[in-house]
Amino acid sequence: MSVNKMSKKLLVLSAALTMFMAQAAYAETVHMDLPDAMQRAFDTNPDISIAQYNFEAARANYNAARESYGISITASHQTSRSGYDDPYYNNYGVWTKDIGNYHSNGVTASMPIFTGGKLEGATKQAKAAYKIAKVGVQQSYNDMRDTVTTGYFNVLNARNMRQLTSESVDRLSDHLKNVQAQYDVGVVAKVDVLRSEVEVASAVQSWLSAKNSAEIAEANLNRIVGLPLDTSLELDDLLNYTPCDYDLPYCLDYSVKHRPEYEIAKQYVEAAKGALISAKSGHMPQISASATQKWADKNWPGDDNGNWAVGLSASLNVFDTGVTWSKIHAAEADLHKAEENYRSTVDQLNLDVRTKYYNMRVAEEQIRSAKSALDAAEEDYRIAKLRYMNGVGTNTDVLDAQVALTNAKTNYLQAMYDYNVSKVELDNAIGVPMVRPVKVVPAKETDKK
Repeated sequence: MSVNKMSKKLLVLSAALTMFMAQAAYAETVHMDLPDAMQRAFDTNPDISIAQYNFEAARANYNAARESYGISITASHQTSRSGYDDPYYNNYGVWTKDIGNYHSNGVTASMPIFTGGKLEGATKQAKAAYKIAKVGVQQSYNDMRDTVTTGYFNVLNARNMRQLTSESVDRLSDHLKNVQAQYDVGVVAKVDVLRSEVEVASAVQSWLSAKNSAEIAEANLNRIVGLPLDTSLELDDLLNYTPCDYDLPYCLDYSVKHRPEYEIAKQYVEAAKGALISAKSGHMPQISASATQKWADKNWPGDDNGNWAVGLSASLNVFDTGVTWSKIHAAEADLHKAEENYRSTVDQLNLDVRTKYYNMRVAEEQIRSAKSALDAAEEDYRIAKLRYMNGVGTNTDVLDAQVALTNAKTNYLQAMYDYNVSKVELDNAIGVPMVRPVKVVPAKETDKK
């Protein structure tokens, strides 16, 4: 291949890189660090709003359950017109159908005295649901932290891979120029040129794949934080090594005290206990007190002829063909299921903490070994290039050293990514609470004055 043909191929590659940079320039560019990404996600992601609405609904239901013990007052009014189909002689000897209006009013105050645990069980269930929803809000923030941070790191890692493959293309392209120059003066064989061209083409394919992965990762982060998917992001590089001083016993102990899933599983047991109490109330008497004042008159609004009544009412389910017993047995089964689910949750969360902890420590060791391998690969590539340029090494030596260098850089960057992601996953696994941001509301003009 002539120098001109090789130059054309390299020109095409350069043009492709230029087009990529030009396309990125047309998109809106937003500079964003990790706290900015968190705030955007908290403000726009529906998962946070859904958790908050669930909490507000559960709190209202809990308040309603607690207030069901108090006095309930109802007012009623009835207006009707009635008469007989056939006339008759009334007590006054008048032939009439007795057609007329009737108006009545009433006010009744009632209060439960004893429900056999029906209200207590319902309140216990509502309280458990309230606590679950309250913890669920915190869990939604923790999960969003994990989602945002992982998405942020994915972009950084994908961009590092794109940069790495671009450097690989540059190195192989420079080597191809050197091989072509030596071939043109008859120093090396044609096979060296062909092999180098194949490696350049393969490196370009890897770069295109890495470029595509970077664009997808960026679009995904835009989706998470609520930006248009084609927004171009300028991110601070946070993929570095910061030692973590947690040990496993500390992580396990902290998880039990802070991870939301423990409290959620516990409250499901409490809710099942409340349901069982309510079910058993079907065999208990229901007692309530009431006081009523009524008025009735033929003239609207019917506020004459008042009468009152106060009293107690009691009822007891004597026989219902086994319906109440069936409800009790179902509630008992649900309670046992909730207890087993709690036990399973404890084991699963314990395993999750151990897994995340070991993953982080393995990634930490991989960083050290990958850094040593990278230093050795860089030196090996430098020596292979010098040997080839001085005519004492082969083209295969250079290409093999280039592959080894690319792999070593890939392993190092991947280990750095794995470590940072594992740290975030460990924080989420042990339940480190995400501090919820406080929105700053701009002051009104009247407030400023």
